[in-house]
Amino acid sequence: MAFRCPACQGARSLWITSSLELPPDSRSDEITLQLIKCSRCDFVGVAVYEESRRGALDDDSFHHFGYPVSRAHWDRLRELMERCPDPRNPRCSCPAHRRLATYNEWGRWNGLEAIPHGRPFELRFGA
Repeated sequence: MAFRCPACQGARSLWITSSLELPPDSRSDEITLQLIKCSRCDFVGVAVYEESRRGALDDDSFHHFGYPVSRAHWDRLRELMERCPDPRNPRCSCPAHRRLATYNEWGRWNGLEAIPHGRPFELRFGA
């Protein structure tokens, strides 16, 4: 699945390279932290996919946003996430999950607070 790159505007050039499923929080039933990288320019970032199935049966909602990060932070996250033995298991207790599955006093996931990042952008499919 490819998205439009926010840096070079390349259609279908922004790819998800790694994913780590995290436990749900007080608002979202699914939280996935993703590493994203453009195949046309040097842009790298993190993305967060959150989905909630709370409310009416047909009332699914999701948010998928990206955040630019430095190459050094992206590389460190990649190394951490690659060490996870079970990235699709939100209950995994590996160091990556323990470090990135953090929550505030209201039960909201706040794992991005430990990752220096730029302003968010909506992930849009390239056309």
